Amino acid sequence: MIGAERGDSGRKVTRMLDEVVWAEEAGLDTVWVPQVPSDFDALVAVTMMGARTSRIEFLTAVIPLQIQHPIALARQALSAQAAIGGRLALGVGPSHHWIVRDMLGLAYERPAAYTRNYLEVLSAAVTGATSVDVENDEFRVHNPLDLEPVSPLPVLVSALGPVMLRLAGERADGTVLWMADERAIGEHVLPKITKAAGDAGRPAPRIVAGLPVCACSSTEVVTARERANRILAEAKTSPNYQRLMEKGDARNVGDLLAAGDDDAILKRFQRFADAGVTDLSVRILPIGANRDELIASKRQTRDVIAALSAEVR
Repeated sequence: MIGAERGDSGRKVTRMLDEVVWAEEAGLDTVWVPQVPSDFDALVAVTMMGARTSRIEFLTAVIPLQIQHPIALARQALSAQAAIGGRLALGVGPSHHWIVRDMLGLAYERPAAYTRNYLEVLSAAVTGATSVDVENDEFRVHNPLDLEPVSPLPVLVSALGPVMLRLAGERADGTVLWMADERAIGEHVLPKITKAAGDAGRPAPRIVAGLPVCACSSTEVVTARERANRILAEAKTSPNYQRLMEKGDARNVGDLLAAGDDDAILKRFQRFADAGVTDLSVRILPIGANRDELIASKRQTRDVIAALSAEVR
């Protein structure tokens, strides 16, 4: 994952460009770009980083649907996809009440139904249609569109519950997850989304699992878990995440953290692969008492991820 962190905008740009160059040179397959409510625009970041790379894929993880009209999002995504040579996969989702309602002041009612209606417009717009003509319970769209995808533009949907997983299987190319452990994926996510895709005659879906990672000694694992629970505590405010965690064994993000030496992290990666995950979206979690220690920890974890990535299949 490469995205917004603390610091002024100029330094964020420099950091993102440095990190994406490293990721491509390290042989990683995909850069996952979050859309943080208070920070950098994900598709602008994708376009910017794509200009500095030639091979690596970019996936937004994820853009809240409510922040813009589906035609506007399709236009922005198709423009970014053309700018980076077709290496974009678009991750979207209905977000959470604390973002949509509490931050933006928008309605957060029937998010699954809203997502279904939104995807009907978005899917029509990203396939190369010269006119998008869709009428449903949410949208009345009759919009000419001269942008064609330079290659197929996959759309993945954040889906945590059974209704959203069925929708992602039927209408999208996969799902992007957070706060889902191995058992929740293997017993809850995988069977529901795979069956929905199969029933709809679609290919097997891509299942992207977000996973915090910290390379450290065995004596530092507790410290890493404590820090994860302190700075990545979204589940405390999100009923969506709480319900998802009930499907697995993790009770907080610290339980989800892959921490320890190379062997411990590899074994955790492999358990996710065995559960049916097709992609791991790694959120580096550095530890340390000061800036220098945090930077050193981040680089150590980054190097471990690069070394292990080819071993997980």
